[in-house]
Formats: sequence, C-alpha cells, structure tokens
Amino acid sequence: MAITGVDHIVIRVKDIDEGIASYRDNLGLELERTAESKELGIKQAFFPFADGGFLEVVAPLSGDSAVGKALESRGEGIHTIAFAVDNMEQTVKDMEAKGVTLIGAGGGGPVFVHPKSAHGLLVQLTEK
Repeated sequence: MAITGVDHIVIRVKDIDEGIASYRDNLGLELERTAESKELGIKQAFFPFADGGFLEVVAPLSGDSAVGKALESRGEGIHTIAFAVDNMEQTVKDMEAKGVTLIGAGGGGPVFVHPKSAHGLLVQLTEK
C-alpha cells in the first residue's frame, strides 16, 4: 500500500457561482468545466492543476444532500481530500487490518476513509 499524492481536493460552498468567482477571479485558477450530479445532489466546478490533480468546488442542490448536511453542520470549507494510491485492493486490505473504517470498500465504486478514522476529514482513495 502506498499513497502516492493528492489526486484532488473538494471544497464545499453555499453558492456555486460565488465559489467559482472566488477561485477563478480572486485566486486566478482556470475554470475547466461545470457539471451537476443529481445522484450526489451537487453542482460542481472543476479547476485543473498542471500536475494532473484538480480542485473541485461543490454546492448542494438541496439541504438534504450529503454536501447540504455538511454545510449545515460544519459550514463552508474542505469537504474531501482524495489521495492517489498505487493499489486500491491492497490499500483497502491494509487499512482494514489497521482498523480504519472505510465507506464503499468492496462495492466497486469510490472508497472513502470515514471521517471518524481521519480526524473529521472525509478522505477519498483513488487508484492511479
């Protein structure tokens, strides 16, 4: 198991247009595209980095989405950090053996480290 770097960072905001303006106009990042995920209940804006990583800014479509609930309880800020791993299967096995609580392991979709196992931060694992 090896974490090889940061794949992307997700920032939750109340208003997607204000979030885009902050990162594009104030910080000078280049907006690549926007999207909407009805399954996740979010609007998204993607800002790529030269190293292949990216910043994703998300805003809830409704208050009952995961991002909406996180905004209500924790406010705006970092929602997820996604770490690139060299071998997802081995990483999951190693983390489970250490008692790390995982979300989605073995389900064929994204794998997350539960915030209770990462000092309050939702960590996503992404195989590169």
